[in-house]
Order: sequence, then structure tokens, then C-alpha cells
Amino acid sequence: MKNRSALGILFVVVFVDLLGFGMVIPVMPLYAERLGASEAWTGLLSTGYSAMQFVFAPIWGRLSDRIGRRPVLLASIAMTSLAFLLYGLAGTFAVLIVSRLFAGAATANIAIARAFVADVTTPEGRAKGMGIIGAAFGLGFVLGPAIGGVLSHRSLALPGFAAAALAALNGVAAYFILPEPEQRIVREEAQRSRFAAFFSEMGRPGIRRIILVYFLTVLAFSAMEATYALLSWHRYGIDQAHVSWLFAYIGVIVVIVQGGLIGRLTRAFGEKRLLVVGLLLQAVALAALPYAGSVAGLMVASAPLAVGSGLSQPALSSLLSRLAHRDDQGGTLGIGESAAAFGRIIGPEAGTWTFGRWAMTIPYLGGAALMVVAALVGSTVRNRAETTS
Repeated sequence: MKNRSALGILFVVVFVDLLGFGMVIPVMPLYAERLGASEAWTGLLSTGYSAMQFVFAPIWGRLSDRIGRRPVLLASIAMTSLAFLLYGLAGTFAVLIVSRLFAGAATANIAIARAFVADVTTPEGRAKGMGIIGAAFGLGFVLGPAIGGVLSHRSLALPGFAAAALAALNGVAAYFILPEPEQRIVREEAQRSRFAAFFSEMGRPGIRRIILVYFLTVLAFSAMEATYALLSWHRYGIDQAHVSWLFAYIGVIVVIVQGGLIGRLTRAFGEKRLLVVGLLLQAVALAALPYAGSVAGLMVASAPLAVGSGLSQPALSSLLSRLAHRDDQGGTLGIGESAAAFGRIIGPEAGTWTFGRWAMTIPYLGGAALMVVAALVGSTVRNRAETTS
């Protein structure tokens, strides 16, 4: 019962955190242009953000292994609030860049949230717990842009100030209601240097393959995300105002799968099968998106993309957690998030470049091929992951 309560509290904490993040995303390019940045430079806002997540995700995770999940999570939420405040106060594009770099470092805390889940769930229930965190993410991304769009009509800086206030309230609430996981015991082995722990974990069976799957799937998915609006407009005539509804449609399906179905499906089929099926569904969807023929066809093709993502992401996190050393959950999950961040650094630029220079089908067919490779790699992961060492 305590574990279920802790998961519920963590869901709210992550949801509010992502709600604030989603509020600034739709208007960030417009804000950058208002501050004098060209379109070519606005890409640095996303690239720099992902680069900082790449660096800091394993650091946050390893730190939480050493001193506890709760204090590190609270510190990262406080930093997030400061980053959004700086975003709202930005008077130049340089300050805006600094705010996004700081935000990237602060919001690399997803590894802590996933490690928290690993601490309070059994191995059999871990995918369901990871799905709850994924559902919080999806819900934040669905509602955040809508709220940010409304606030931006008053001021382009207002979503930043609102997100800062939301993060501050989230931190205060988490301070009073979020407990330290009872099952987490910091052993002397967890005091190893970050680099020694990294090499130790990467040597464990299956972890390198899971990390590779993380990278390939995010690389393919982020290339799609960066070009989905362009494809919707150039091939199907859907303008920017309406493409947000398609993103919301995808997000709602992901939330339903991760929040309501993943637990039962995991018990019935296991993480490995769900991972492979989810990746193959995404491959089929990516290959179909440029050839959907109509708006209705685009929605039909987008559905397996959302279902596949909803199945594969919790399964991937659960498998990585079960393969990790008990005392290195945060650090190992942080390595996975770092691999995902690396995919987000390369994917958007690769997607937009091939879309514009070669053909609009390339990011989708290339992404489908990457998903198939990821599924093949995922199929070689051991069925029964080690939960202890």
C-alpha cells in the first residue's frame, strides 16, 4: 500500500514537472525570434538542452544512488524552477540559451524518478510502475502546450514565469509528501567512483544492448517528431494550428497504453515481447506515415506509432532496471537516459536535413529501418533479467 501511495505521489510530481516543461515548448522558437535570433540559431535551444541531459542524466542518477532519491530529486526540481524563471526574464538570446542549458541539466532527473520506481516495485510489477511515469510524461506533454499557447497570447515570457511558479510549488509539495524509498539501502559498493560504477555496469550482460536500443529508438522517434509538422503540411495540408491536435492525439494514446494497459500486458507477455512488438509497430507506422494518402490515413498510421511507443518505453526501462545492479539503479538508468539524450541531439537535425535536402520520406523510412534493427537487438536480450547480483 505504501509503495502504491509513493507511486501516486511520484506520478503527480513528474506530471507537474513535465506540465511546466510542455508550456514553454510551443512558443520557444517565437520567443527566440523576438529576442533577435535567426531560425538557424533557434535549433541550439533544443540541441543544447539535450546535450546537457546527455551529460547530467547519469550524474544525477549516480548521485541519487549515493545520497538518496529524495534530496537529489528535490534539488533538481528547485533548479528547474530557477531555469524557468531565467527563461522568463531573458532579455537576450544568449540569456535564453543559458536558461535552456540550465534547464537541461536540471530536468535530466528522469533517471531518479525511474530509479525511485525500481526501489518501490517488485521486478514483476516494474514495467507497470515505469508505465505510470511514462503516462505522467505523456499527460504533461498533452496539456502543457495547450496551456502555454493560451498564456503566450498575453506575453511570450509568461509561460516561463508560470512554469517557474509551477515548479516551485511542485518542489514545496514534494518536500512535504514525497518519502525516501524504504527499500533503498546505500551500501558501501554504491560509494564507488562514478567512472568505476559506469564501467562495471556496462560490463553486465545485456546492458550494452539495451543502451543501444535506447539510442536507436530515440534517434528514429526524434527525427520523426522534428519533421512531423512539416510532413503534415507539405503532404496533407495540415497547418501548424491543427497539427498540435495530432500530437495531442498521439499523446493520449500513449497515456492510455502506459497508464492503463502496460501492467496487464506485461504480466501476460513479459517485457521482452512487449519491447519487440512495440518497436516493430513503430517501424510499420513510420514507413506508412508518408504514404497515408489523407488526413484520416495519417491518423490511422499514427495510432500504431503511439501504441508501439507506449509499449516499448516502459518495457525498455524495466528491462534495464532488472539488469542493473541493485545499488546502481539510478546510475544505470541514467546511462539509458543519456543514450536517449544523445539520440535527441542527432535525430532532429538528421531528420530535418534529410527531409529538406533529400526527400521527405527519408526520415520515416530511415527511422523504420532503425526500429527494425532495434527490435532485432532487443530480441537477443535475455528473457529473465537479473534482479540481484
